[in-house]
Amino acid sequence: MSRESAPDLDARAAELDRAHVFHSWSAQGALQPFVIAGGAGCTVWDHAGHRYLDFSSQLVNLNIGHQHPKVVAAIQEQAATLATIAPATANLARGEAAKRITDRAPGGFRKVFFTNGGADANENAIRMARLHTGRDKVLSTYRSYHGNTGAAVVATGDWRRVPNEFARGHVHFFGPYLYRTEFWATTPEQEAERALTHLRRVIEAEGPASIAAILLETVPGTAGVLLPPPGYLAGVRELASRYGIVLILDEVMAGFGRTGEWFAFDAYDVVPDLITFAKGVNSGYVPTGGVIISDDIAADFDDTVFPGGLTYSGHPLAMASIVATLDAMADEGIVENAATIGREHLAPALEKLAEKHDIIGEVRGTGVFWALELVTDRETRAPVPAAVMGRVKSELLARGLLGFTADNRIHVVPPCMVTADEVAEAITAYDEVLGLDLT
Repeated sequence: MSRESAPDLDARAAELDRAHVFHSWSAQGALQPFVIAGGAGCTVWDHAGHRYLDFSSQLVNLNIGHQHPKVVAAIQEQAATLATIAPATANLARGEAAKRITDRAPGGFRKVFFTNGGADANENAIRMARLHTGRDKVLSTYRSYHGNTGAAVVATGDWRRVPNEFARGHVHFFGPYLYRTEFWATTPEQEAERALTHLRRVIEAEGPASIAAILLETVPGTAGVLLPPPGYLAGVRELASRYGIVLILDEVMAGFGRTGEWFAFDAYDVVPDLITFAKGVNSGYVPTGGVIISDDIAADFDDTVFPGGLTYSGHPLAMASIVATLDAMADEGIVENAATIGREHLAPALEKLAEKHDIIGEVRGTGVFWALELVTDRETRAPVPAAVMGRVKSELLARGLLGFTADNRIHVVPPCMVTADEVAEAITAYDEVLGLDLT
């Protein structure tokens, strides 16, 4: 491809997109799509060769980075061998993928139900919980995102739920978020204790015998990288066990290295009943997701038909990409790298930014999963307006950094294989932009 033709290719890509592509969560008329032609590692570029450091991991899913050669080769090899097969068959790639996943899960999880992504993973986990308990209600937090399908979007706690409330039996409650506490708490321990009391009262008020599941993101991601305070997840586990409620932990965004652990819940010494995953399991190279099922729940369907299925469940190309991804992550120490980068580079650098820039109200995160909460005033903690966040995103892009913004936050979420030098480059861009007059 000649360099002279590159600007025309960028223009053509944008023109075709505007003419024919209907985008998610967007008013279509105002869109000006950003063209990406290729990528490698933590970098993407357009047809003209303009390069950008990807600190969004696209939609916080690209844990192994762009175009990892082992994953690309595995997909190519599988496509040449068997490009697709029905889910009712046995296939070696599918079995190997399921084994790789269950090997990373806690003891007592030997089965995986594969889906096309995270939304239908949560959808099917809810279905399993209802069938297992014979109950209907699902409890989830207001600050959450669980997907865009029928039950998953109603389990979601943010604004996207409201126009889509067609599923039944969903109840929301407030999870812990000390910076904007709903419970007048002043310490993490107090926040956890009061949030658990609130959840217990919701369970009691709704009727424990009517509740099938509590569905939680282990670390709420889109809602703000909200690390659970000490004791909270253990307390939720105890309440679920006490009342015979299935605990579903949504690891779609937080799992497979994002927090510096294979599963985010590994850091909290808590074992759920069902685990949902997608995104990081193969970095989205081929759409896939699934539910890791505890033996107790899986046994329900030994002699009873599970009333669910998908044409592309366990698709061979996706399965080959999972095997290659998880093997490469283990062989190359990518999860350990995420932990080290978070502890030794991102944490201190982001704290220094907060010391320097009053617009940063709070820094929180772990591994390669961080958020900077931007405020107009540190005392009142008033969020910066949307126009400021739009300016932040455009100024970062102008400095060659592809950022991720949500509400009044910058989410600092590079691939798990990011280097210290790349972190330093990104920090320079954040520093320059946050030092501007953004009003």
